[in-house]
Amino acid sequence: MSQNAYSSKIHSIDSLAAKLGAMRNGHRVVHCHGVFDLLHVGHIRHLRQAKALGDVLVVTLTPDRYVNKGPTRPAFKENLRAEALAALDCVDYVAINDRPMADETIRRLKPNIYVKGGEYRRAEDDRTGGIERETQAVRAVGGTVQFTDDLTFSSSSLINKHLSSLPEDTRRHLRRVHEIHGADRVLQFVDGAQKLKALVIGETIIDEYQYCQAIGKSSKEPMLAVRRLALERFAGGILAVANHLADFCQHVEVLSVVGQPNPYKSFIENHVDPRVSTTLIERPGSPTIVKRRYIDSYFFQKLFCVYEMDDTPLDGDPQTHFCSCLEQHAAEADVVIVVDFGHGVITPRAVKVLCDRSKFLAVNAQSNAGNLGYNTVSKYPRADLVCVTENEMRLESRDRAGELRDIIKSIARKLSCPRVIATRGAGGALCYSHEDGFASVPALADVTRDRMGAGDTFLAIAALAAAQQAPIDLVGLIGNAAAAQAVASVGHRQPLHYDALFKHLQCLLK
Repeated sequence: MSQNAYSSKIHSIDSLAAKLGAMRNGHRVVHCHGVFDLLHVGHIRHLRQAKALGDVLVVTLTPDRYVNKGPTRPAFKENLRAEALAALDCVDYVAINDRPMADETIRRLKPNIYVKGGEYRRAEDDRTGGIERETQAVRAVGGTVQFTDDLTFSSSSLINKHLSSLPEDTRRHLRRVHEIHGADRVLQFVDGAQKLKALVIGETIIDEYQYCQAIGKSSKEPMLAVRRLALERFAGGILAVANHLADFCQHVEVLSVVGQPNPYKSFIENHVDPRVSTTLIERPGSPTIVKRRYIDSYFFQKLFCVYEMDDTPLDGDPQTHFCSCLEQHAAEADVVIVVDFGHGVITPRAVKVLCDRSKFLAVNAQSNAGNLGYNTVSKYPRADLVCVTENEMRLESRDRAGELRDIIKSIARKLSCPRVIATRGAGGALCYSHEDGFASVPALADVTRDRMGAGDTFLAIAALAAAQQAPIDLVGLIGNAAAAQAVASVGHRQPLHYDALFKHLQCLLK
């Protein structure tokens, strides 16, 4: 069959719905749906069996933007996946879905029979709930759900083995995790977070990206001249951490400080997930912190950053109010996550409350341009999990070149902390616990668009696993998978979602 012939099988969902409506009398329509990222013999047998159940077989595809299997998936773009399916004789029509799930498409196409592979028989095993939604949609249009039984292959497993862009050392590590722990044990710590109540503490930051076009050097001064093109604004700092957690935990509360007056009040209200409870203490006479980054839009190169803040330590009534709220909420939370940017919000008084009242305390104390190295993790005399960059760890120990494992053990003793993680960017994470010893966990990111907030994302999700007493190598793995998704997006455009992280980990461990 020529390429034009099988390309003619590919339709939009609307045109396919109209075509099926015209032929429905006398024809039994069979519908299959999936990603079909790497078309293999298991898919082919599944589709042949499906076609045998009726007269017309239609296959719909998950579009690229909704494939939640990691930043590098799908391996093949939606037009190529559609073309490959259309080339099969047993397939009559193909359409690329326009929604993340198949349930609404089922209602539009109204199949007589909806067919899934045998591995989907147990709807209770589908943690995303997609199978149940699809089944309800099929019943609503008067159809039935049937399952095929034949060879079962995994596109993800084949891609991991033959087409993975991850280094061999990383693939070897993932195989070892699968052999020692199994995918189900890893995923249980993502699932288990849904029972936790999380409290997140830190600075509210408005992150601005001012996109510019470089014009050239000023003719009169040694200065770069740029033309402003666009503005993108994010709810950053501890608000971004809370947004990441919203889809994972039973309850998420954020306690932070904003300026008074606060021109960003409505922006914050509109950009914090509605599932997050917010307590934002106003600080009179101070601005809400803004970090304004100027970015060359062509290369996505950050040129410089302007801070707008009052970083003197919180005092007076605002500090009393903050610590009073902290006294109450820290004791009620299953896990307290502190991302301390060192801009004055978390005072020694607040640190004492956190250390005294938290059931499980996870801490990140950042060194950045705004705190000049004065904000180190030793300000916390106690923690259950410390997670900072390698450079921040070396700054804490005043040891630029020493053995990192010795530094980590020293910090663990100093803070009476049973778990310490040093994040190392592309070098992954070196994780330590009193119980498990050291585990070097490789980075999982092979698409990096923007590193802003990657460490905060790592801490947020790793803390949920650590609070459930996960082995330290799994804490690092889950944190690195979350960070990989964070760096694949720009700024805080896309908060983490349970389905995306769950499926990413599931695919990595196949």
